[in-house]
Order: sequence, then C-alpha cells, then structure tokens
Amino acid sequence: MAVVREFTLPDLGEGLTGAEIVRWLVEVGDVVAVDQPVVEVETAKAMVDVPCPYAGVVTARFGEEGTELPVGAPLLTVASSGVSGGPDEGGSASGSDDSASAGERSAVSGSAEGSGNVLVGYGTGAPAARRRRVRTAQGPANGPAPASANGEVVTKTVESPIPVISPLVRRLARQHGIDLRQLVGSGPEGLILRADVERAIPIPGTGTAETVSEEHGERVPLRGVRGAVADKLARSRREIPDATCWVDADATELLAARTAMNATGGPKISVLALLARICTAALARFPDLNSTVDMERREVVKLSGVHLGFAAQTDRGLVVPVVRDAHTRSVEGLAAEIGRLTEAARAGALTPADLTGGTFTLNNYGVFGVDGSTPIINHPEAAMLGVGRIAPKPWVHHGELAVRHVVQLSFTFDHRVCDGGTAGGFLRYVADCVEQPSVLLRGL
Repeated sequence: MAVVREFTLPDLGEGLTGAEIVRWLVEVGDVVAVDQPVVEVETAKAMVDVPCPYAGVVTARFGEEGTELPVGAPLLTVASSGVSGGPDEGGSASGSDDSASAGERSAVSGSAEGSGNVLVGYGTGAPAARRRRVRTAQGPANGPAPASANGEVVTKTVESPIPVISPLVRRLARQHGIDLRQLVGSGPEGLILRADVERAIPIPGTGTAETVSEEHGERVPLRGVRGAVADKLARSRREIPDATCWVDADATELLAARTAMNATGGPKISVLALLARICTAALARFPDLNSTVDMERREVVKLSGVHLGFAAQTDRGLVVPVVRDAHTRSVEGLAAEIGRLTEAARAGALTPADLTGGTFTLNNYGVFGVDGSTPIINHPEAAMLGVGRIAPKPWVHHGELAVRHVVQLSFTFDHRVCDGGTAGGFLRYVADCVEQPSVLLRGL
C-alpha cells in the first residue's frame, strides 16, 4: 500500500515567512531520492534549492513558477510505494517487474523516516539523483509506470536545466511566449540574460506574442530581493536620522601600493579589499560607528565584531554580501572572501546567511562611473562609507599643480549614535589612509 507524504515549504531561516517558486526541478511522476533538490525558490534574501526529505514518486506539485507560497504551504506529495529503483537508488534503468520491486523496497526502506533537511549541503550525505526517471505520456501521472511488450519500464532522461538564473528573465520569457530552450545565452557559460530574451521578443503588431505593458506603462511587482531592498531602504529613511559628510582624497599612492602588492606574485588584491581593511582600522578607532540603536530600550548597542557588508550589483538587483569577522582578516583574507562572495552573488548562489548580520557597509558606486552619492544606511546598521570613481584630476601635490588620481569619499551616519565630530574623524582617518596607505599597511 502506497504511503503518500506531503512536503511543505520549510522554514528557510533568518525570519523568512515565504518564498517565490522560480523553477521546478522535478515533474509529476519523477522518482526522487532523499535530499534531492526538487524546486528552486527565491526568498527575500537569496535563491535557494529546496531538497525533499522523502524518497519516492512525485504524485502532485502545488504552485506554478512565479507563485508566492508561505512557509508551511504544500510543495509536493511523494508516494513511497511503487518506486522503480533508478541508477542512483539501487535499481537498474530497465528490467523486469521483479527487479523494479527490489528497487522499490530499497528506495522505501532507505528513506522511511526522511532526512528533514532544509537547505542543500546540510543533508545526510545521500546522493542527489543526477538522472531522473519520469513517466511518458502513455498513462496517467499518478498511475503505474508504462511498460513495453517485454515488460521493461519505459523511462526517459530529463535534459539539463536551462541556463537561466534570474527569475525576472524567466518571467519576461513567459509573458512574451519565448521558449528559453531555443535561445543561446550571451552570458558566462551560456547564461541567458534579460537582453537575450528582449532580442527574441517579436515586433509589436505581428500577433505572435502579447505585450507586458499596460496603456499607461509597465507594472513591476516589488517582491523577492527587489521587494526586500525596497522595504529596507524605506525603513532606513523612516527610522534613521542620517547625515552625510564627504571629502576628496588623493588615491594615487593607494593605487601604487596595490600595484606593488600584486607584483609579488601572491593572491591579487583589489582596491575594494584595501578599502575594506581601511574601514576595519577606522572602526577600531571609532567604535561608536560599529553599532545599532535599540529604541525600545533607548540604548545604543556597540558591537564587538565587524561584519563588513559590501554592495554588489547583480542581474537580480542589488545585494549586500557580508564578510564575517572582517576585523580579524588581513588584506589578503579580505580579498579572498570578497572575491568568493562576489562570484556567488553573480551566480545567484548566496545563502541567507551570506546576506545578513552586517554591522557596517562599504559601497563602491564608482564602478558605475560616478563621482559621488549620498548612501542610504543599511538598516539596522549605523553608517555606510561610499566610494566614487578614482579618476585623474588636477590636484595640488607638494605645493604644485599636478594630475593625480582623486576619489570622493562620502560617509552617511546615524546621528543618534554620534555627533559630527566622530563622523568627521572617521572619514578623515579613512582619507588619510587612502592618501598614505603605507602608514596603515605597515601595521597589517
């Protein structure tokens, strides 16, 4: 007798209450193993592959791609009886009814309790099935697997997933009737980008696709990562009495120091890593700025460790990965961790833990070719340092006019945690380190 288990959307941690279905990884009729990822979802923090804690045959799915589900809502049901053992589950890809029954017993006995896992990578070690066995169209999805004349179970192998990361790209393709399997991505390793889909949209008036725009413009839902960013920025503006100060600094010596460090043949050091190390040194001198405000208890909470966030722009929008315990890391260590988190951000592989818990944020908007900005504090932090582009400009150097590489630094701070003197002292120290990095680097 079949045992049908219902798998619900698990609690993904960090106070998340729901997620949006981005892509189903299994179909009704697929055989799944314990801890095999079955659906890709987007939370307010990150993209997450959700593994199923049960082995068996998928008998139902709940929710189409693009649907938002609350934690605890049904995702799919799995029948633990009537499973044909796949290559990863102890059975053969094809064979007699007797061999299929043996595979059924193996799959059920090996997963009767389920793993109870939530996120990929924290499982019992059971291998996820790399090839899935699915029903053909010869019979109902919930019925027995069709068999050929010689009694062999009819199976097929599912193709590799379409190389798309952004749910916005998938939604745009659905809205215009674009088959992503027919597109060749222009991104890294064939990644399909929004521009690839836009180029494939037929010219209006041809009748081959519908438009996403209403008469008075396009409506873009604020949900997922974009919605979370909107909520956080709005809350920051509502709750934090912020103020901004800025200064121009001669970054010529900073660039020279980076060149010298990279000439040694070790790990490459980025300007962002140098600025991150300068920030941790500045926060050690001005610890009031590494804090948060508890208005219910009317207290400023000074934090002992620096968890440094840095703004990163991705196809999915702005994210702020966090370098844990940045105050304990060398320039090389900061460079390595920033590089790892940046690659994960571009691949959409950041976990909720990678995006939470920051105490101070470094925002390098100079990559967009702009000189200055007034950063919005990343609530509930107390400050953010903004860095503009480093560009050749006229500068008085040793009493003479010269062309130097100049950068504008802007610093936004919560006026509840300190006054202008502390904020100004912090920014001036950062600028001095940018202009004379050898003073700082000797102590690293």
